[in-house]
Amino acid sequence: MLLIMVAILAFVAIAGAGLALAGASGANQRVARRTQAIASSRGRDKAQRAAARTAPPDAGQRRKQIVRSLKENERKQRAAAFSLANRLSQAGLPVTVQAFCIGAAVFGVVAMLIALMLRQPLYLAGPIGFVAGVGLPLWLLGFLGKRRRARFVLIFADAVDIIVRGIKSGLPLQDCLKVIGKESPEPLAGEFRWLVENMALGMPLDQALDKIVERMPIPEMRFFAIVLSIQNKSGGNLGEALANLSAVVRGRRMMREKIKAMSGEAVASAFIIGSLPPLVMLLIQLTNHNYLSILFTDPRGHMYLGAGAIWMAFGIFVMRKMIDFKI
Repeated sequence: MLLIMVAILAFVAIAGAGLALAGASGANQRVARRTQAIASSRGRDKAQRAAARTAPPDAGQRRKQIVRSLKENERKQRAAAFSLANRLSQAGLPVTVQAFCIGAAVFGVVAMLIALMLRQPLYLAGPIGFVAGVGLPLWLLGFLGKRRRARFVLIFADAVDIIVRGIKSGLPLQDCLKVIGKESPEPLAGEFRWLVENMALGMPLDQALDKIVERMPIPEMRFFAIVLSIQNKSGGNLGEALANLSAVVRGRRMMREKIKAMSGEAVASAFIIGSLPPLVMLLIQLTNHNYLSILFTDPRGHMYLGAGAIWMAFGIFVMRKMIDFKI
């Protein structure tokens, strides 16, 4: 019996030692496997981060980058297009910036001296000289430039059609541009002659197109420059692309004319409403001179006239924005 108990105790002790050693080795194996898994996961994370740094951006990021660069280029082109030198070229005035500034300053000084000779107070003669020397020349530049751009857009689709027919017949692009510079009416011919001359002097096509967009900042010319730049870099059927551009330009012109016809009543109403107060005031002044004379002789009348002029200008500005449709 004693031998049997000793054998059982020895078996239990040996089994316990074996189980302890097996558990320790299993725990060590589990720890090793976990350590290996953590190390491999860290390695995968590092590899993924390195791949993310070296991989090109996806389509969404590329699109955002392209849109951002296009907006930046458009902002720079708009700022360059509205410089004084480019505004003079847009208006078609063959004068330098220095000559224009000197002429505007002389005109403003002459207007102020005339106001002083008519015994107007200095606080009134000063603004008159400022308006005549700064406001009036800039307004004239804007008016001439807008009229010239309108004439350019009116015949631009025909010029694109000329390029399309020339390319389909086998002529190079530069020869088609020369034909437009010789045969088309102004201001289209002058701008394309400028483009051809700069390309003949060695200016790259992309740079020449950017410059002509600054000289003629209209969407149609910007579309034209984009089409030529893309075709110059990546190739493609230029005739088909320009034919589509011609259709788009004609559609925009038709839409502009349609909006102009539909908004004619609103434009006439705004013109009548804006001109009624000064017209009524002029008629009253002609029929009864003493009725409104206090407005011109009394300081309070000057204040009322100034306030009325400010509110009239604000109303005309609001009506102008309401009837100004951009395409």
